[in-house]
Amino acid sequence: MSGHNKWSTIKYKKGAADAKRGKLFSRIIKEITMAAKDSGDPAGNPRLRAALLAAKTANMPKDNIDRAIKRGTGELEGVNYEQLYYEGYTPGGAAVLVEVLTENKNRAASEVRHTFAKHGGNMGEPGSVAWNFSKKGSLVFEGTITEDEAMEIALDAGAEDITASGDTVEVHTAIADFDVVKEAFEKAGITYATAEITFVPSSSLELEGRELSSAMKLLDALDDLDDVQKVWSNIDFSDESAAGLFNE
Repeated sequence: MSGHNKWSTIKYKKGAADAKRGKLFSRIIKEITMAAKDSGDPAGNPRLRAALLAAKTANMPKDNIDRAIKRGTGELEGVNYEQLYYEGYTPGGAAVLVEVLTENKNRAASEVRHTFAKHGGNMGEPGSVAWNFSKKGSLVFEGTITEDEAMEIALDAGAEDITASGDTVEVHTAIADFDVVKEAFEKAGITYATAEITFVPSSSLELEGRELSSAMKLLDALDDLDDVQKVWSNIDFSDESAAGLFNE
């Protein structure tokens, strides 16, 4: 089966291993603040619901969450973040989509461009790779359910796609069906590792050897930038050994 979206799972494992709680909280707070600009009521705001779920998973204190919402709605003074997307290519030509939330667009653009160049990648023009990615709901399960079990629950709830690699199962949904599918697994008592709105590539590219190693180091370096919220790639990560490159 395809491992084209395994980057999300690798990021999850890397984050847990690095224990960068402060940085994780900072990213979640930014996302809550941005989401709350549309509405501070999660019932009518899918983006805010997803951000609050991430905060709950990270065990973020309620006071932090409430302040972030109030900054977004304007009840408290705060930083005015701008959401930007940068596009480019890894060594070997895989597509990369980078989401940034920043109060300094020039700094963010400079740091992203420098990171691409430093690790042998190339920045692309707007729209150069975004066409290959679609926004979806994603549920990742780590050793808590088999592919067949996931398929039975997910398809009945309206999921679009299910992939599996080793003990990892990932379920993709349309944005409108994300909450319904998530709740179906919760009602079944199945624990997910991550549940989020993400970008899924429509086609993947297999890289090997030095190109794969260099590409993954680029993705890792981009993910470590302070202004970067998320990084997506269309690399086929079906090779389990790829995850180990983060620890080199």
